[in-house]
Amino acid sequence: MSRQQLLAKGKELRAEFGLDRDGPAEPIPGYDDFVAEVAYGGIWDRPHFSRQERMLCTLGVLGFLPQPQTLERMVGAALDMGLAPRTILECFMQSGLYAGYITTETAAGVAHKVFEARGVTVPDEPARTDTNEELDRRGIELMNQLHGERATKGYGASDNPITAKLYTNAIRYGYGELWFRPGLDHRQRMLIAISSFTGIPLESQLRKFSQSALNIGVTKDEVIEAVIQTGPYTGFPRALNGLAILSEVY
Repeated sequence: MSRQQLLAKGKELRAEFGLDRDGPAEPIPGYDDFVAEVAYGGIWDRPHFSRQERMLCTLGVLGFLPQPQTLERMVGAALDMGLAPRTILECFMQSGLYAGYITTETAAGVAHKVFEARGVTVPDEPARTDTNEELDRRGIELMNQLHGERATKGYGASDNPITAKLYTNAIRYGYGELWFRPGLDHRQRMLIAISSFTGIPLESQLRKFSQSALNIGVTKDEVIEAVIQTGPYTGFPRALNGLAILSEVY
């Protein structure tokens, strides 16, 4: 595809997402066309990944970046794309597990501003009544399903008395609670995890989860695209570092 075709496609997608600039003039001469060609034409239109999956990964990384105006516009685009409000909020919950929950609260505040402007409501969630024992059992089962024998390696080793002080909570509330919340299925949460590990970056986690993704039906091409999707938002070098890790893993 020629540069002219990429630019035309990028402009088409940006308009489709409702992300055309409606405020002051572009900050740098030629900036809008550059982003349209590189980000929207060159990345958002790539194969192997649906637009909604790309949006989930994008929201995941934008959720921990200090860019509220960009996030606000992207939340609006996600609603226009058909993503449910709860799904959007859960992207911030999932990435907050890795980047810190202070980012979740900030990102959710931006999303609720968009919801309120559009008259969108988020249904209340019934109180969770799972016991600690149920969460632990469910967490261990999912962790084993995802990671297999790697589940008990590294900081997950059961005979490490130091990491166990925190990792038991990670099993209970990460795998046992968070991964079972409504709004996102396991496959979608995995894609957000992959993009988050790329953008933060957390290289050892990316190495581990890029293998585990295959155990729940995510393909290698989809993992690769989840990494590539982060490029325009957290930088191409981080995405390339992530792809280098995938080159070794795969």
